[in-house]
Amino acid sequence: MSRRRTLSTKKKIALLVSAASVAGGGAFVMASTSNAAPPKTAAESSVCQGLATALGNNEKFIEGQKANPDAQSQARIANREAVIEQIKVQQEASGCVVGESAQGSQAAAPAAPPAEDQGQEQGQGQGQDQGQGQEQGQGQDQAAQPEAPAQPGSGEQVCNGSTVTLSGEGGAPAASSNVLPIGTKVKVTNLDNNKSTTVEVTSVSGSCTLLNNAAFEQVREPGKFLIRRAVIEKVG
Repeated sequence: MSRRRTLSTKKKIALLVSAASVAGGGAFVMASTSNAAPPKTAAESSVCQGLATALGNNEKFIEGQKANPDAQSQARIANREAVIEQIKVQQEASGCVVGESAQGSQAAAPAAPPAEDQGQEQGQGQGQDQGQGQEQGQGQDQAAQPEAPAQPGSGEQVCNGSTVTLSGEGGAPAASSNVLPIGTKVKVTNLDNNKSTTVEVTSVSGSCTLLNNAAFEQVREPGKFLIRRAVIEKVG
C-alpha cells in the first residue's frame, strides 16, 4: 500500500503566512498606485501655468509660421516643435498635465497656490513672510507700490500688463517678440524679486516678450516658469 504524504501543522502555517504576505504586498502596491496624486493643471499651480504658457506661446508661433510661411518657416517650426517636446518633459517632471497649453497672459491664474508649491518655495528661501520682511527692509513695500520697480529704468515701457515666460530655446541670453523688431534691446524686470536682464530681440515669437532659457534664469524666482509682475522696457 502506498503512503500519502501529509504536511505537518508547522508547514501548513508557514505556507499560509507566506501567502498572506504576498497578498498583502500586492494590496499595498495597488493602494499606493490608486493614491498617487493626479497631475496638476495650470489653474492649480503657478509652475504648471508657466509651462503651459510657454507651450502655448510656441504653438501660437508655429501657427503664425504656417499661416504666413517664408523660406525659413520650416526650420523655425522644427525648432519650436523640439522646444515643445522639451517643455512637455518639464511638465511631466514638475507633476503637471503633460501637453496642457495656455496662450500668454490669458492663462488661467491659480486661485490659491497649492500647499506643495508653497512648501517648495519656502524651502528655497522664498517664504512669503521672509520675502515680505526683506522687501520692507529694502524699502520696497509692494502693497504701497504694486506696479513700480525699486529702480525704474529710463527706457520706454511696452506691453504693459503682459506676463513674461520662457520660450524654451537655448543659447546665449536673448528674447523674442511679436511686437518689437529684431535687433531691439529690451530690459525685463521681475518686480517680485527686483531682478532685471537686458537682452536683444533675436527672433519672432507669438507673444510680446519671451525670454530664452538663459535670460529667464537671470530674472526668475526658484521653481517658477512665469513672471506675473514684470516691467518691459525698450532701451535700444
